[in-house]
Amino acid sequence: MKPTHLAALIGMAGFCAAATFIVVAQMYSYFPPVPTSVAITLWAMAGLCALLAVVVKGRIKDNRIGFDKSQLEPTRAANFLVMGKASAWTGAIFGGGYLGLAIYIIPRISMLTAAGEDTPKVIGALLGGFALSAAGLWLERACQAPPPTDAESA
Repeated sequence: MKPTHLAALIGMAGFCAAATFIVVAQMYSYFPPVPTSVAITLWAMAGLCALLAVVVKGRIKDNRIGFDKSQLEPTRAANFLVMGKASAWTGAIFGGGYLGLAIYIIPRISMLTAAGEDTPKVIGALLGGFALSAAGLWLERACQAPPPTDAESA
């Protein structure tokens, strides 16, 4: 599995922001209110990814990867790597989508009551999406095995 490139995540966020802006500009009056649960979920997942990144990085640093009960199993580390990759992409998609929504509603706060009500939740979800993307990318990087030393390769 190849590492996720930051440029690809930025491109995805930009695409989602543009697509969301186009849809919202035409259909905002049909949208339901933005739920608070989206921002809460994105921030909770970002926190979980960050916590797992710290744990995995510490276990790798202490050379505690293995099948003993006190060690982190290699298959679990691989699962965390996949979770980090998925979280990075999910965060980029949600962050970009809410960025497009924010670009539309923030200039219209004084004109639309719904825009004023949605703005705090949209900003929370926007920041939560980008935090999830960053934490997922950090988790993915933390799960990569360090290169073998000269003693190990001989």
